[in-house]
Amino acid sequence: MKKIGLFYATEGGTCEDVSKRLVKLLGEDNVDLIEVVDASISDIENYDSLILASSTSGVGELQPDWDELYNEFDNIDFSNKTVALLGLGDQDSYPDSFAGGVSFFYEKLKDAKLVGQTSTDGYEFDETDSLVDGMFVGLLIDEVNQEELTQKRLEDWGEQIKNDLL
Repeated sequence: MKKIGLFYATEGGTCEDVSKRLVKLLGEDNVDLIEVVDASISDIENYDSLILASSTSGVGELQPDWDELYNEFDNIDFSNKTVALLGLGDQDSYPDSFAGGVSFFYEKLKDAKLVGQTSTDGYEFDETDSLVDGMFVGLLIDEVNQEELTQKRLEDWGEQIKNDLL
């Protein structure tokens, strides 16, 4: 069985916590959890299945720990990879750029098989760059304002992406 590489960046620990919860749902034997500050391009290249996770920094920006690896994404052949995106944001404080950080991944991964798009139902925001054709590009989590919904969203999404990634 192949493993999933879950690469995450976290500023205050929330993205790390959510990523660890997702690993438990997908099965710890199925996922390698890797913080981007400890990763290289070759680490990403070693996986056929990826989950890329990031909190949103500032107004809709990718978390800065991703900068170095993200800048090298153009040098990776994603055409044979299946990728799911996990983003964290704050709908109330940033309603015009909710969880926009993961949109940066979406822009670089046009050749990959992207899985795990989710509905906007139950969210309250004005705008996000992480919305394509009426769906979020992955799972968006708001641990600030909707913490009580996180576990169910993770469970549903885990079931949605598991067969595509494993």
